[in-house]
Amino acid sequence: MTTYLLKNARPLGGEAQDVLLRDGLIAEIGAIPPPDDATIIDAADLVLLPGLVDLHTHLREPGREDAETVESGTRAAAAGGFTAVHAMANTSPVADTAGVVEQVWRLGTEAGLVDVFPIGAVTVGLDGERLAELGAMADSKARVRVFSDDGKCVHDPVLMRRALEYVKAFDGVIAQHAQEPRLTEGAQMNEGIVSAEIGLTGWPSVAEEAIIARDVLLAEHVGSRLHVCHLSTRGSVEIVRWAKTRGINVTAEVTPHHLVLTDENARGYNPTFKVNPPLRTADDVAAVREGLADGTIDIVATDHAPHALEDKDCEWATGAFGMTGLETALSVVQQTMVDTGRMTWADVARVLSINPARIGRVDHLHGRPIAKGEPANLTLIDPNATRLIDGTTQQTASANTPFQGQTLPGRVVATFLRGRPTVLNSQTIESEES
Repeated sequence: MTTYLLKNARPLGGEAQDVLLRDGLIAEIGAIPPPDDATIIDAADLVLLPGLVDLHTHLREPGREDAETVESGTRAAAAGGFTAVHAMANTSPVADTAGVVEQVWRLGTEAGLVDVFPIGAVTVGLDGERLAELGAMADSKARVRVFSDDGKCVHDPVLMRRALEYVKAFDGVIAQHAQEPRLTEGAQMNEGIVSAEIGLTGWPSVAEEAIIARDVLLAEHVGSRLHVCHLSTRGSVEIVRWAKTRGINVTAEVTPHHLVLTDENARGYNPTFKVNPPLRTADDVAAVREGLADGTIDIVATDHAPHALEDKDCEWATGAFGMTGLETALSVVQQTMVDTGRMTWADVARVLSINPARIGRVDHLHGRPIAKGEPANLTLIDPNATRLIDGTTQQTASANTPFQGQTLPGRVVATFLRGRPTVLNSQTIESEES
């Protein structure tokens, strides 16, 4: 492996130090004379973070390669500073068997840009009727520890209880898409003043909050781990905060887009802003920012949801739910949380690397301290740079970014996977294995 010396990098935004990467590990930190075999990277004024970890990525393969593939999705992830992603199960066929999760895992290994950890479906075919092969997926080569029917809610309380009980045997977690289906039939956007004024069917906050309230009580009852996907309302934050005060083993995520966008963005009927859960009110945005800052919300997860052009370049009612996010997540967090003084770069490492790695049970490889002897899964960013977002030039195969034409702060300069750069000077580097 090539040896890299990062000169004057700022680990977690702190004091400048040299960081030597060799044989896949952090070999030294401090004032380091340049070794003869080292490639030197001038990292002055650059922030060094542990490689980002996304607990909520849609890679679409197998089945919807017209929207994204494992290769294109992991290329986008590396460009965004990620060294690991968890791939959601709503593929075609659904990732509800050991065979399918192993296929996704193998495709990620072959691409070699980030580590891909498949998420297994909770129910067969995401149909919510009977449990999928949870144990077989956990025992597979993919070693699945996160299970979710994301895109659909496990709405049957008996089935949800059984799933929570089952995953205890191998320290798994159920990641719930909190959406009460009867309360959201035909819903197109957040229920509120904007939906009433523009004539779209509303999606009430209580449809999310009711499921979260039910499930934290079920998790407490069976003594299992629950993770709440893409939390989006003030009430949801308050329920999770209450559950944590009771010692319930619940974690929660917020997406970058729910940290900054509101239902006001729907006024133009642009399907780019159609997402599940929907964009909420400015008050909800303030609440999720507060919850992320105080630790009620554990992580930021992208819910990267690429779509083929025809699924978004259409009228609102027929447009697909979802937005891309892997290549803009870090910038949005910087803009909303760091540049506003709510969080430090150490906090960013916590919510975008350390905590998601811990929840996904991959913290032996990712989200590690920046210290001698640790795996060299790292991200080097320029917080002083700005960039104009253009979805047509991003690494993802889809262009449905809600930040099209906006200028966002921060730029990933380099991403290292086990000491090998997958991105260097913002250029994605092919895997030697691919």
